[in-house]
Amino acid sequence: MPTPTKGPRLGGGPAHERRMLANLATALFEHRRITTTETRAKRLRPLAERLITFAKRGDLHARRRVLTVVRDKSVVHELFTEIAPLMAERNGGYTRITKIGPRKGDNASMVVIELVQEKLSPKQATVREAEKATKKAAPKRAAAKDDSSKKPAGKKDALAALVDAPVEDAPTAEADTQPYGEGSYQGDDVPEGFTIKGNVDSMKYHVEGSQWYDATEAEVWFATPEAAEAAGFVPAGGAKAQSVEPDEA
Repeated sequence: MPTPTKGPRLGGGPAHERRMLANLATALFEHRRITTTETRAKRLRPLAERLITFAKRGDLHARRRVLTVVRDKSVVHELFTEIAPLMAERNGGYTRITKIGPRKGDNASMVVIELVQEKLSPKQATVREAEKATKKAAPKRAAAKDDSSKKPAGKKDALAALVDAPVEDAPTAEADTQPYGEGSYQGDDVPEGFTIKGNVDSMKYHVEGSQWYDATEAEVWFATPEAAEAAGFVPAGGAKAQSVEPDEA
């Protein structure tokens, strides 16, 4: 049996909670992004990603499992034919949650939960290739280590290995404050000119004066939108939402 969720239940009862999450999942797959409270979004995320995993299988049994939650057949068809192919290269993390500030009236924390439709960035693809290469090289390194342990090395060989060993350069301070390359900054004392806020979890950036700029907590700063996009970040809400026109005099 699955472990029950902790915290207050959504809705008036278990059945109400299941239908509420099913309706949220249906709206998310239909519109690709929805605005809801932070509590509901965090409860919706595992359900939506589990349904996407079923859709990536693509067989009849997976389709019937999804239909037990999402009753709209047109939305299920769209999930299997359009959304699932977009997530083929991803091994999880199909949704993104972005905070947009409190709601007027009850001050509830509001967020935007959306499907991650962007392709994997070159940086992420490089990391995956490096991980695969490391796994392939691990057995060879283990075998070489066993051979070297069986054959004792002489004193001359040990001294030669110490002399020929390359000296690693110490990490500079710029590497710590510029984790995403030139034009980025991460730290407390933000230099002048770095006004673009970046969110590492959502991999989105916010231009000064845009819709969610004041409600966003910056985890990394950028000097220009080009520097943010070079680091793999995308504009929050699309390019139009981040194009701020200057005030007329």
